[in-house]
Amino acid sequence: MPLAMNRNVFITCAVTGSGATQDKSPHVPRSPEQIANSAIDAAKAGAAIVHCHVRDAQTGAPRRDVALYREVTERIRDADVDVVLNLTAGMGGDMVFGSVESPLPVASGTDMAGATERMAHIRECLPEICTLDCGTMNFAEADYVMTNTPGMLRAMGKMMTDLGVKPEIEAFDTGHLWFAKQLVAEGILAPDALVQLCMGVPWGAPDDLNTFMAMVNNVPDDWNWSAFALGRNELPYVAASVLAGGNVRVGLEDNLMLAKGQFATNAQLVERAVNIVENMGASIMSAADVREQLKLTKRAPV
Repeated sequence: MPLAMNRNVFITCAVTGSGATQDKSPHVPRSPEQIANSAIDAAKAGAAIVHCHVRDAQTGAPRRDVALYREVTERIRDADVDVVLNLTAGMGGDMVFGSVESPLPVASGTDMAGATERMAHIRECLPEICTLDCGTMNFAEADYVMTNTPGMLRAMGKMMTDLGVKPEIEAFDTGHLWFAKQLVAEGILAPDALVQLCMGVPWGAPDDLNTFMAMVNNVPDDWNWSAFALGRNELPYVAASVLAGGNVRVGLEDNLMLAKGQFATNAQLVERAVNIVENMGASIMSAADVREQLKLTKRAPV
């Protein structure tokens, strides 16, 4: 497929994630106030969308607490900056097996929940977008599996569509895109789907450009898409994604560094992405632009 550069780009900031990064950088936000403030700063720096997880305020461990999501949502919606809110719905599918000789019972760290429970905070907060991790995948951890069965994804996808919350399909490999297209064909997801290409997450799609273009070439022409890569390739992938026709994601969920030896804030990563995009001759979309393009409805404070 010939490259067709995207000239109007939206930036998503993934504010904190659920990985064990809270003690690796002083800038990873933990409390709802810190998460919301970091998201607001990212929006002021040029992010049209903020993608949020929540954490325990003391330990930084990932949580699925509806009250924490509600506080983050209220703080962001009460802010003096307009931004599209994207909440994760990926929590509740964590399976940690025992040893290779005794995989059952499952080990500490397992967090498996039903579709209704996994969607509780989405139903409560009604973000404009929420994520749908569109497949099961081994991660770098020895015995951890991100678990999303076809039945679970069909159920959660229908709940999102019925709530009027746009799913952001998280595709970690080509098979995830294949199943996402099946969900559209079945009418569970709307035809004008939104997808995030997640590159370089062990053991999903590696972040080499050949694999990236294979992912891009599997995205239907009438879908909107964005991409990111982990670590030191996060900022190079801003340019790669725009050049390939997509939008971009940066943030502390995916990368902690602005340069070697220099910890980043979310706002600094967004500012760097804005500079890259504009130096390529493209324009940065506002939250209002994104709502129009993705057919989103702006939500009032909870």
